[in-house]
Amino acid sequence: MLALSLGQAKVIAVLVVIVLVGGALASAWLMKEVMQKVALVVIFGLLALLVWTQRTSLQDCADRVREQAAVGVREVDTTCNFLGQDITISTSSDE
Repeated sequence: MLALSLGQAKVIAVLVVIVLVGGALASAWLMKEVMQKVALVVIFGLLALLVWTQRTSLQDCADRVREQAAVGVREVDTTCNFLGQDITISTSSDE
């Protein structure tokens, strides 16, 4: 059996505490890095979803403007919705 003196037990206890504190700091740093990565993935994912949903709205608006131009309508403004805002596209020409 291994016998330890009081002095050796104190040294081992101090070393164990140092290792555990170092491990806690390292894990906190790693978790911070992981959380930053997760946050960025979530933010970029939400932005991609926003762009994807607005793509359909913009395509519909562009199709309406093309249809009006194809039939020769020149003096009609088209209102489109982008990110909840109404945007008016003027098809009139100042010739």
